[in-house]
Amino acid sequence: MELSRENVLEVLGSIMEPDLKKDIVSANLVEELNIENQKVSLKVFVSNPALHARKRMQEAIEFNLKRSFGDDLTISSQIAGIPAEAKAVQRKILPEVKNIIAVASGKGGVGKSTVTANLAGGLAKAGYRVGVVDADIYGPSMPTMFDVVNERPTMLDVEGKPMINPVLSYGIKVLSIGFFTEQDNAVVWRGPMAAKALTQMFTDAYWGELDYLLIDLPPGTGDIHLSLVQTVPLDGVVIVSTPQEVALADARRGVNMFKLDTINVPVLGIVENMSWFTPEELPENKYYIFGRDGAKNLAHGMKVPFLGHIPLVQGVREAGDIGKPAVFQDNTITSNAFEELVSTFVEEVAKQKKKN
Repeated sequence: MELSRENVLEVLGSIMEPDLKKDIVSANLVEELNIENQKVSLKVFVSNPALHARKRMQEAIEFNLKRSFGDDLTISSQIAGIPAEAKAVQRKILPEVKNIIAVASGKGGVGKSTVTANLAGGLAKAGYRVGVVDADIYGPSMPTMFDVVNERPTMLDVEGKPMINPVLSYGIKVLSIGFFTEQDNAVVWRGPMAAKALTQMFTDAYWGELDYLLIDLPPGTGDIHLSLVQTVPLDGVVIVSTPQEVALADARRGVNMFKLDTINVPVLGIVENMSWFTPEELPENKYYIFGRDGAKNLAHGMKVPFLGHIPLVQGVREAGDIGKPAVFQDNTITSNAFEELVSTFVEEVAKQKKKN
């Protein structure tokens, strides 16, 4: 076969992008194709930016081109992740959601769900369209925090396909495994069953147009986390920790997990929860019960952004228990802290989008 642009594109058209289920030519993933003598250089984008996925694509390109044009062909291929603006077009799952952000913690009990609920509430308060997926399969708490324990999702007909319609609370769309189980019963599921339930909250639900979809992950680093990054195109992750050393060790592991080549999700930053105790009657007093600036120092040490401090105030617990996130209160210590967190979070998401 003659080495020409037309013939090279024909050969490349036989190579499939596994996640998009389309060949790399018709999916417009081939750029900067240059042919000179017996040399071919090109840039190809892949949906999964992990090292193993890029390596497989590179091997497929070299194998097919050399099989068609001879082993003496020199091939220079640059494989990169699909840019953020292109991802919005290519994304099959949740195509109308602008930013999909996970909220994670290395260990339980650090207030990850509280931060998620108030981050969602703060974003909605600022005028953004927001959804929350409660992916904490074994300890779902969003129904309580948004006062929708007795609510159940309805079904919608979307272009002839039945879809789950998330529950609406404070203008925020909420979907939780807690809606499908009895509140007082333990959820005893093996990893694959839990992963399947999580996947359905994305693939079988109609979220519509959203600016932010926040995903409240279970604590730790396990099957659910791996299933999520394989199913949903995450734009970033927020790590929540207390200043306590035992929590920081687990937070460090969480950051490192998301930085792995096989996962490769941008860490938007670390939130320090329970930074200090402040009695509501003595708002100027700060008691550093769990240590001081531990998560802030961890963020600087690991070269990830620090998103802010959240104080330990009785009103936060009370707000969560009655189902109205504390950020909806006016001009309190806690609502001000969460509003600052929201502002910093929005800035970091925008910075990450520019990097991609």
